Amino acid sequence: MLPLGTKAPAFTLSDASGVACTLSFHGKAPATLVVFMCNHCPYVIHLKQHLSDFCRTYIAKGVQIFGINSNDPGRYAEDGAKGMLADAKRYAYPFPYLIDETQDVARTYKATCTPDFFLFDREMKLVYRGQFDSSRPGNDKPITGADLGAAIDAVLAGKPVAVKQFPSMGCSIKWK
Repeated sequence: MLPLGTKAPAFTLSDASGVACTLSFHGKAPATLVVFMCNHCPYVIHLKQHLSDFCRTYIAKGVQIFGINSNDPGRYAEDGAKGMLADAKRYAYPFPYLIDETQDVARTYKATCTPDFFLFDREMKLVYRGQFDSSRPGNDKPITGADLGAAIDAVLAGKPVAVKQFPSMGCSIKWK
């Protein structure tokens, strides 16, 4: 796992429409969230609408958020650009949903599954890498975003993020 305190690796990726988006340190956002996600994983499907609503709430508070799809669309066609555009529209993603075609960004971040969440503070240092909450497909726990929300709230309040963090659980990234 990417060690806490690591500076956010910069990237430039394009969304499914070809619009380039860059993550770089500019010191303006109080927090930055990078979410590795895809279209077909049951764990991501379970969260899609809740994730969209959750992100909309935190974007309104100044948090910058990026969704990144690093899966190999050659193995999973629904994770290609066409599927990404459809998902972004259907769930009204309020963040750029980017394609990591080379999978270099996922490797640099040491992302392992979808969804996988990386939260950085104002100085772009990693303060949280873990689960959205304890809800999983079929476990009947409500989707709340409690774990990730508590981490973001702490950053926004200038407080330390809880040391005990539970790793994300989901489908493995589909490597080429």
